[in-house]
Amino acid sequence: MNKIGAKLGFKTKEQFLGFSAVVLSGQLIYSSFEAFKGTFYDLLLEILQVNNAQLGVIFSLIGISIFFYIPGGWINNRFSVKSILIVGLVIRMLTTCIIIFFTPTFTVLKIVAVIWGLVDAFFWPAVLNGVVLLSGENNKGVAFGILESGRRALEMFMNLLIVAVMALIGGIAVFKGGMLVYNLLIIPVIIIIIKYVPVNGIAATEKTAPEKKKSIEALKGMLEVIKMPTVWLASITALTIYWSYINLIYTVPYLQAVFGISRSQAALFGIINTGAMGVVAGIISGALSDYVFKSSSKMMFVALFMTFLALLTTLLIPKTPATMGISIALLMVFSFSIFLAKSVILTPIAESKIPEEYSGSSMSIGSFAAYAPVFWAYNLNGTIIDKYEAVVAYEKIFQIGTAVALFGVVCSLVLVIVNKRSAHNVAK
Repeated sequence: MNKIGAKLGFKTKEQFLGFSAVVLSGQLIYSSFEAFKGTFYDLLLEILQVNNAQLGVIFSLIGISIFFYIPGGWINNRFSVKSILIVGLVIRMLTTCIIIFFTPTFTVLKIVAVIWGLVDAFFWPAVLNGVVLLSGENNKGVAFGILESGRRALEMFMNLLIVAVMALIGGIAVFKGGMLVYNLLIIPVIIIIIKYVPVNGIAATEKTAPEKKKSIEALKGMLEVIKMPTVWLASITALTIYWSYINLIYTVPYLQAVFGISRSQAALFGIINTGAMGVVAGIISGALSDYVFKSSSKMMFVALFMTFLALLTTLLIPKTPATMGISIALLMVFSFSIFLAKSVILTPIAESKIPEEYSGSSMSIGSFAAYAPVFWAYNLNGTIIDKYEAVVAYEKIFQIGTAVALFGVVCSLVLVIVNKRSAHNVAK
């Protein structure tokens, strides 16, 4: 392995290829559908032959994964990352082909959405567990930063590629062809996973043990992780980060409502603030976490504090044409800081010295708490926007966001203190 690879924590080419396959699987599984909802929303409606409400139902059904993350923790203890990723990718690839090659009814689409939600409940924690498994002992922050930046960059590139092709050729067939190509990219990723991702956890340590014993051990490990206060403290901190991340999408309509920026200006700001910023922040966050702060918890504390200050100042400054530049700068600070935190959102759990065979369940519990805001944040914000005049509504959303960020600051500070005391006790 070259010096750069060694610096990032990869000791061998095989480890790097396995890690790359995990990162790719963490984006490709979503690249033929969910990744299109922002850029190609109208085309999805046309392909699926559904209305806005029905598409909302489909995405809500995919979101049922949140209810199954904890049961998915048992699966991630019981089976290896390798097996889970392969099974999840195969199921997703086959079910996506139903949408590409046929015109399924809304009932069939709902069934497919439920299947995707169930798959995601065990698949995404396996991706996170794979990042832990295939990264260096002291490079977890960088590894999770690469995951975030890699996924963001891949999504932007793949969407821009389809935009470019459609600009030259056009037509719904071209878009469906893009969906098919992206779906078939899963096949080489599966091959790399088979070759370079090792068997881990209980599946590796107890090959000769009876199946019942393995299952009981997996359940025991999940219950042990559930009882760990640091796991829940890190998970609640992650919840505040993801809630703040959801609020980030309202920065564009806020600027339009308050300062009357044009649609093209809003689009440019949105691409930078919710897209490109995530690509840049991921690598920076990992490097700061591992090489500057020596702790992802400290990195999250600093990032959440920056988020709190940026939102608070945005609310306090006068809303005049003269302050538009300052507001844009503050909202970009908000974006950068929350992407810094999101890039290492569950890294503190990975750094908690949890036994390898139980790491999967810790990521499942972390995912359950971290992504829970999807069930109330969008609905809450939508209700506020419907109830109040635009400027007032977005200010209320940012007021809530400021309080959430402050709570995250407190939680991350407590996590830093707890980890420091734990490390001190171990040193004794």
